[in-house]
Formats: sequence, C-alpha cells, structure tokens
Amino acid sequence: MSSSRAAQRARYDRATAHLDPPFAIVDLDAFDANGSALVARAAGKPLRVPSKSVRVRALIERALARPGWHGVMAFTLPEAVWLAAQGTADDVLVAYPTADRAALRRLATDEKLAATVTVMVDNIAQLDLVDAAIPAAERAAPVRVCIDLDASWRPVNGVHIGVRRSPVHSARQAGELAAAIAGRPGFRLVGVMSYEAQIAGLGDAPPGRPVRGALIRLIQSRSYPELVARRAAVVAEVRKHAELEFVNGGGTGSVAATAGDPAVTEVAAGSGLFGPWLFDGYRRWRPQPAAFFALSVVRRPDPRHATALGGGWIASGETSPARQPLPWLPEGLRLIGTEGAGEVQTPLTGPGAAGLRVGDRVYFRHAKAGELCEHVNEVHLVSGDTIVDVVPTYRGEGRVFL
Repeated sequence: MSSSRAAQRARYDRATAHLDPPFAIVDLDAFDANGSALVARAAGKPLRVPSKSVRVRALIERALARPGWHGVMAFTLPEAVWLAAQGTADDVLVAYPTADRAALRRLATDEKLAATVTVMVDNIAQLDLVDAAIPAAERAAPVRVCIDLDASWRPVNGVHIGVRRSPVHSARQAGELAAAIAGRPGFRLVGVMSYEAQIAGLGDAPPGRPVRGALIRLIQSRSYPELVARRAAVVAEVRKHAELEFVNGGGTGSVAATAGDPAVTEVAAGSGLFGPWLFDGYRRWRPQPAAFFALSVVRRPDPRHATALGGGWIASGETSPARQPLPWLPEGLRLIGTEGAGEVQTPLTGPGAAGLRVGDRVYFRHAKAGELCEHVNEVHLVSGDTIVDVVPTYRGEGRVFL
C-alpha cells in the first residue's frame, strides 16, 4: 500500500474506531480543497451547487458559505421548496420540469417562495400544467421560469450525442418559447440553462480504454465550439423577450471550459465536492476523494478472498461495472466479476485481501456523488483523524424526493 493511502486509512480508522459499519464519512479537508479548486477553475464566475450531488443540507450550506458559490440547483420542486423554507439558499433553480401540482400551488401562493425558486420548462405544455394547478389570478407572485436548452451535439441529421433532455435545441425554438412565456400572464422568464453532458459528464481518460478516451476527446473538441456559438445565439434570441438574471451551464467535468463561454454567467458543480470515483477518468481535473462508506469484513471464504457485509450501492445510469462502488482502503482490493457489489455481501479479492481479518473495515468510494447519501441517515464529518460533527442526510431528515 502506498504511504499516502496507508496514512489515509489509519486516519479514518482512528476517527471512526467507536463506530460500527456501515457508515459514511466526508473528509472536510478534501471537501474544502475541492471547493476551492472548483472556484479557481470557474475563474470568477459563480458556482451553483447541484443538490443531488450532495444531499446533505449542512454540506450544501458549507459550500455556499465559501466565496465563489451562490445558489442551489435542486432536482425536484418539493425539494426546492423545502430548501428555500429551511433557509438553505435564497436562490434555488429546479433543474428538471415538474408535474407536482401540490408543490406548484405552495410555490405560487407564497410570495417569498415564489421569489426564491425558479422552475424549469422546455415546452408550453408545462406552462399549461402550472395554469391548471393554480390559475395566474390566484398566485401571490409570478412563477419564475428558466428555459432548458438541449446542449447535445448533432453533427449530422439523425445523430444525437449527449443526453435526451429538452426539445429546445435551436435559437429559433428558444425564441419561440421565450415569446410564449413573455406573453403568458403569471410567469416571469429569468434564466436559460444547458447541461453539456457529452463534455461535462464523460471522463476523457477512462482507465484501460484508450480508444474510447480518444473518441470522447474528439467528440468534446468538436462539440464545445458548436455549443458556444449556438448558446450565444440562443441567449441573444431569448433576451429579445426577457431580462435574464442568469445563464447556467456545465458541471464538475467542464467547469473551466464552461466558465470560458462568454454567454454563461454561472456554472453548476457539485460532484467535485465529494470526488466520486467516476472522476478518476478525467484528465482536465480530478477532485480529491472526499466521501466514503465503510463496511465490515465478516468472513474469509479462502486465503484470496474477504467478504464485506452489504455494499450493493449501485449508481444510476447505464448498467455497467463503472456504476459499482470502488473498494479504496486498504489499497489493492477489487470486486470479483461473478458477484460484484451485492445487496448483502460483497466478496473482495486482490493483493489487499490477504491482510484483511474478520472485523476489519473496508472503505469504498461511490461511483457517483450524492447517491451515497440515500443509503445512510447521517454523515460523519472528519478533519484530520477526528470526527468533528455528525450531520443528517436528506434521508436522515425524513426527506426522500425521488
């Protein structure tokens, strides 16, 4: 084991000696260092925290307390209303359209909430749904809306590279929707958002896959200039119909590039605070690992294997080994291909397995960021070799939004 990884394991073992796994920890020294690095990469443009990448109010608030960070990007409207009501942020953008009528009614009948929360739209049908939930005449204030621009790359007809999000792809489509919003009573258009998943969400140096890495880098080099030009045209067209407060773009994987787009006024970045292992496959910037979960070794089937209790904390997205947790400490462990990370047991092999004993703990990194917190009620915050606080996750506060 490398000296740094051995020292890291020793620190965490000392800090958590009184705990029984499973439990989750966040290394505040790494968390804060990642936050500072992201601010530096944003080059003066504010960073908005995507809450789905954290899902711990205390840590969202910790990030927002640092210079360079402002506002939350929530993943559901009920979550956004809750965060605003709790005072976590005074500016909450919902990243996805909503069909939650009760939450819409609460939002639109509370003047303070209506001034704090912005909902996402990409189609007139979503405006119709809001009107059906609560007519404009019954609202305490206009509903703030943001247009979701499809940032995918379409190099030729029929080819779509990126995620399937908004139907709004061109400046003309954005202008038409902006005009419809501007002419509709009870709404106020305040922003444009675009998530360039093919740039921000794809590691350009996947371990052991050099050909895939080269292809991803080619896609990114061609996609980025196309998006910069198209986003500028979209923003210019939308501004004919509304005074925009913000133009949001990017993600942890593209902070520096997205911040360099003149049309963008703020960048979203949350996963980089936790440093999940998917970001080990990025060349541009790799955050320090900051979030872990620990499991107990409960048996030794043979000298080459050790078995941990639990562990099947699989990340969302396309089903693949890249969605499984990564055994991190001690060094030299790997999952076995025939079982992977299991709901009730996770067999481990590799050079590090021989030294494990029943009762030892293994620290894993989740493939993604905030999804880790759906499995635990609390997170133990570690600084050095001491737990300095224990804070609830969304789940620990009795909040499960998706």
